[in-house]
Amino acid sequence: MRIETATAPGTPGAPNEDFVAAAMPAGGHGGALVLLDGVTPPPDNGNCVHSVPWFTARLGGHLLELSVSRHDLTLEECLSDAIRVTADAHRGTCDLSHPLTPQATVVAVRWSAAELEHLVLSDSVLLLEDADGKVTAVLDDRIDRLRAAGRRVAPLRNLPGGFYTAAADPAVAGKAVSGRMPLGAVRAVAALSDGAARAVEVFDLDDWASTFALLREHGPESLLARVRAAESADPDGSAAPRGKPFDDATALLLEL
Repeated sequence: MRIETATAPGTPGAPNEDFVAAAMPAGGHGGALVLLDGVTPPPDNGNCVHSVPWFTARLGGHLLELSVSRHDLTLEECLSDAIRVTADAHRGTCDLSHPLTPQATVVAVRWSAAELEHLVLSDSVLLLEDADGKVTAVLDDRIDRLRAAGRRVAPLRNLPGGFYTAAADPAVAGKAVSGRMPLGAVRAVAALSDGAARAVEVFDLDDWASTFALLREHGPESLLARVRAAESADPDGSAAPRGKPFDDATALLLEL
């Protein structure tokens, strides 16, 4: 088994709001991975005294622990419990009703000797490579569909008919795109924050299959370098409009 990760802040020296981790139980069967992309807060920090990295570390740590220790729970139930525990950790000091209270996108994968289970919430990306080498992207495309319909996305955060992130409401776990399949049907997995997916989604340099090939042949660091080069070549976003010229970027490759 091969597991490789790479992560980098959008601005050198600035806090990285992403989280990535993988774990394999000591028994040697199965494991889990978690990737979160923290949502950059407004100037008032969403009326929260905690930083986004504090939030993603708490949420990601709880989700990973539950994913490997509670096989009686689905990944949706693990995420719901992780959101609840994290919210309880700062409910007494922070306004969790603020629409931009600390929150994150989520990718989670758990595998056993028999099957692989996955979950995606919001705009991070999960890539699955099957036994024949075909790469499939598992996407929560609600934001893309809203934009294609000409809707303003920001007011629709965590609202019916809008899009969902992991913030303070455990019920949003039920909105995730999820599934499971026989383990033998999957050869490898990659998880990308939207910052790492920019070569495909923003700059149109690659497709998902070529991105997977780059990860396998040269590792996650090479993907981050490719994205940074594209960002640096268009620092003001004139050729490829985007919310931030440079974004936190995180990638994980798992070969089973």
